[in-house]
Amino acid sequence: MNEGANHFELMGLPIAFAIDAEKLERAYRDLQSRVHPDRFASASGTEKRLAMQWATRANEAYRTLKDPVGRARYLLLLKGFDTGEETNTSMPADFLMEQMELREAAATARSERDAPGLEGLRSTLEESRKDMLRMLARALDADHNYDAGCSLVRKLRFFEKLDEEIDDALELLHEEEEAR
Repeated sequence: MNEGANHFELMGLPIAFAIDAEKLERAYRDLQSRVHPDRFASASGTEKRLAMQWATRANEAYRTLKDPVGRARYLLLLKGFDTGEETNTSMPADFLMEQMELREAAATARSERDAPGLEGLRSTLEESRKDMLRMLARALDADHNYDAGCSLVRKLRFFEKLDEEIDDALELLHEEEEAR
């Protein structure tokens, strides 16, 4: 195994946003079967440590590449681009307005204990997310527009945060329901 391999190389995949999910799964299982620490139970301390390091790398590569936003972020990093999620807060006004409206709708549904309303918002959010992932695939793989890719990753973070808020609200409603 190549010590300097990036996540894509480690999994035998081309460096691209669009990947074959089944091939990723097979590559991960194959790699884990070769480096899993249990296979090195009777090996030397050095071999055990190396196996643990390879297993950790395999897990990290798999988690990163399996998640579309994580994969995009990693691909952009390989291309020399920082998504700037922590520092670049500039967004188009229409996108920010849409996010504010979605957050307000989520807050209203949460305060009214409206689980179907929250589920409806989740569906709307998922459709928007799918559209944005299609745009991201085009920006990264077809157009090689990495600046646009960075912007789309930042926008997707908004969706992730709102989805987490909806999850939390639904979980709270579920717990309240069970307590009754």
